Amino acid sequence: MKSSLELFGTFFMSKKNIGIQGIQGSFHHIVANEYYGNNIDIDEFQSFEIMARHLAEGKSDASIMAIENSIAGSIIPNYALIDEYNLSIVGEYYLKISHHLLALENQSIDDIKEVHSHPMALLQCRDFFKKHSKIKLVEDTDTALSAKKIHMNNEKGIAAIASALASHLYSLDVLAENIQTIENNETRFVVLERSTPNSKSVFDKASIKFELDHKRGSLATILNVLSDCKMNLTKIQSMPKIETPWRYSFFVDITFQSSDDYFKAKSIIEIMAKDFKVLGEYKNSKND
Repeated sequence: MKSSLELFGTFFMSKKNIGIQGIQGSFHHIVANEYYGNNIDIDEFQSFEIMARHLAEGKSDASIMAIENSIAGSIIPNYALIDEYNLSIVGEYYLKISHHLLALENQSIDDIKEVHSHPMALLQCRDFFKKHSKIKLVEDTDTALSAKKIHMNNEKGIAAIASALASHLYSLDVLAENIQTIENNETRFVVLERSTPNSKSVFDKASIKFELDHKRGSLATILNVLSDCKMNLTKIQSMPKIETPWRYSFFVDITFQSSDDYFKAKSIIEIMAKDFKVLGEYKNSKND
């Protein structure tokens, strides 16, 4: 039987280091907690690229990366980072984005002169601020960081757009809840590790990347293969190769019911396309 010290050591060693873009209280932090549970250590990074490099170097166990938003669309550079640093998508998580107006206690909206937040958060809440036109909107690098600055500097008259978690972490009052213009606002996050895709695990979704020459019918041929093999195309994103004019990389997400159908499609595309690469094989978390 293990001693109390041994059990504590096992518990402590079981903690994973999870990289996020932004700081604690951000939406990336929320996804990390909901995906892995609270028994994790958070590595905070100012940019997605620094986070990806840190993971590739083995300094984090995994990372959470926003990849697309239901309103704003794809975060195209993040696809390239996954490819460049040879990271593997091992899971995905859809988070409903709820923006709250946060400020120091004992204030009302009438006391607020400025609101600080990430540009995307400000944009997604613009209808709310049309009703409060005297408030100046100020762009910042991160939603949670805006909240943290208010707490650290004891800044009255300034509010932040951030998550409910940020309000708890930085002891701020919620002046207004769910101020986003569009209620159904979701962001898809991918969970990244260094490991290569494991075809032995149970999965029904894959992210692949391939390149095609700029000629008639090349993409249509690939899409026909996916259709013939009963693949459901959920996402396709193209990106030009800067170093090779008129050649494009395509990042594609597919879902399927049969792994045999997937492996058949994969084997055909490997022959037909250039620089074929599997970015991840994982469970589809959104079946509607």
